[in-house]
Amino acid sequence: MPGRLEGKVALITGGGTGIGAATARAFAREGAKVVVTGRRAEPIQAVAAEISGLAVRGDVRDDQHVAEAVATAVRRFGGLDVAVANAGVTAGGDLAMVSNEQWEELLGVNLTGIMKVGRAAVPALLDRGGGSIVNVASVAALAAGPETASYVTGKTAILGLTRSMAYDYGPRGIRVNTLCPGWVRTEMSAAEMDALGELRGIDREAAFRLVSRHLPLRRVAAPEEIAACCLFLASDESSFVTGAVLVADGGGQIVDAGTLAFAETDT
Repeated sequence: MPGRLEGKVALITGGGTGIGAATARAFAREGAKVVVTGRRAEPIQAVAAEISGLAVRGDVRDDQHVAEAVATAVRRFGGLDVAVANAGVTAGGDLAMVSNEQWEELLGVNLTGIMKVGRAAVPALLDRGGGSIVNVASVAALAAGPETASYVTGKTAILGLTRSMAYDYGPRGIRVNTLCPGWVRTEMSAAEMDALGELRGIDREAAFRLVSRHLPLRRVAAPEEIAACCLFLASDESSFVTGAVLVADGGGQIVDAGTLAFAETDT
């Protein structure tokens, strides 16, 4: 049976680790030819070798890099059908704490980078008669956490960008959707759990349990679970879905924070 992306070509930014790497593997299993990008050469080269794909090292803030990534997909694989704008960074701090440099770097990667990937991908997608763009945001696009002003701002803005892209390019066959994951086991979240663990005097696994204790599913996600959501949005299974927000957060968005005082804290 043909894979769900058989004959398709995909570009995945931030493809060396975590959600991006898991998505690259899932797409390849479903028949896609995949180009992965990232700022570190070794991880993206390892993923590309594993899936018989291609690696293009660079920063999504760099117009020349994103143009070359798209051109590589077209030149080596014949076109582009799917773009997953997944590259992202995190930083803490409330508005008074965040420096101009931190603000500009975070929004440059998390928001402007997504815009630049989309802008570079659209002409190639149109050459194929349409396609799918998946903009990876976060549940931080929907609710704020403590001291995350720049992160929340960037992720929230992705929703508006996605809606605008979906409206403008839908008539020409391009679907654009946002994926909002909650806690996922990645290098980034592991570092955050280590910081939380140091603050609370607990180890990494205990920190993961702590942040997920009020989620209805009582756990964090594996990268492969978020990759499955990317696969759905990339494939024809979501052919009538555009401008949408797919939340994959273990049920966190349905929890009424004001009632948590009544909950059992050890379950």
